[in-house]
Amino acid sequence: MKKNTLVEMKIQTPKDVNEQPWTVPEAANFLGVSPQTVYLWVERKQIPHLRVMGRNIRFLKSDLETFRASFKQEMENA
Repeated sequence: MKKNTLVEMKIQTPKDVNEQPWTVPEAANFLGVSPQTVYLWVERKQIPHLRVMGRNIRFLKSDLETFRASFKQEMENA
């Protein structure tokens, strides 16, 4: 009889377990852009995001802070 082995799976979790995902309007407000711009970035896979229940898009504040910092740097260098 073959012994079952436990396979370790790495599950991606928020950096802060208490961090609540943000909606598109909340992310847009934080980034200072329109919700349409956020949807465009999601479509182009330019912004880190989560898909909840298939269609709902959510964002982690920690990811948006990193994105915003890199976005500002790109704008300054342009």
